[in-house]
Amino acid sequence: MATTTVTPARTPVRASKGSTQPSRRRIFNHEMYELAFGTVYTGLVTNVLVVLCALPVVVLLLTTDPAASWPAIALVAPLCAPALVAAFEVFRAFSADGTVQPVRTFWRGYRTHWRRAAALGAMTTGLHVVVAVDVRAVWALPVGAVAIPFFVTLGVLGSLTALVAAVALPDHPTLRLRVLLRVALFAGVRRWYLTAPSLLVLGMLLSLVAAQPAVGLGLALAPLLFVAWGAARHALRSVLDAAPTASPAH
Repeated sequence: MATTTVTPARTPVRASKGSTQPSRRRIFNHEMYELAFGTVYTGLVTNVLVVLCALPVVVLLLTTDPAASWPAIALVAPLCAPALVAAFEVFRAFSADGTVQPVRTFWRGYRTHWRRAAALGAMTTGLHVVVAVDVRAVWALPVGAVAIPFFVTLGVLGSLTALVAAVALPDHPTLRLRVLLRVALFAGVRRWYLTAPSLLVLGMLLSLVAAQPAVGLGLALAPLLFVAWGAARHALRSVLDAAPTASPAH
């Protein structure tokens, strides 16, 4: 006779109120939402403020032929430097704690660094005008084969120095501008693998603004400036930490 084995049914055991069950990990929490919203908000506000401060340059670039109106553009181009330094002030404050009041921080940085930033912009603009005029003068001459690479190298070094110096202004507001330029040149050349990509990012930004002004000025301005700022700041930090900072700013 075959025997039948009966397996008793298992009674489901309910977890008691005091027992803890592993809760599902939330992908998005309140802190991540605030960080994402704050990042987007800071970037959009920085875009608007930079465009407002550099409005004369933007209007000339978008409504005129730069090849014909370059004297007027060169005259108002130094106004962009304080706006860039103020944007770098916002980036510095945001990277420090993740939260920042972009409007207040921007205008505080603009007022604090306006004089030295404008002087830096004027020197950089003058250097590029001289380089462009010299290249144009020797373009069809035999000496151009030697002179043009020299002028182009001088312009690139000037751009590297100006970028690194503008990044350093918010971090070192009391450093003499002459010392700042010397240290910026040294850091830009020594850490060329960081500063050269920063220049390429700025070149991409200019190309994007020329091709699609709404996208370049409205969306891509702050993110690309942040990338250039981060690389240049990383290249500069080790050099400036050893530089004297007790001298008053001129």
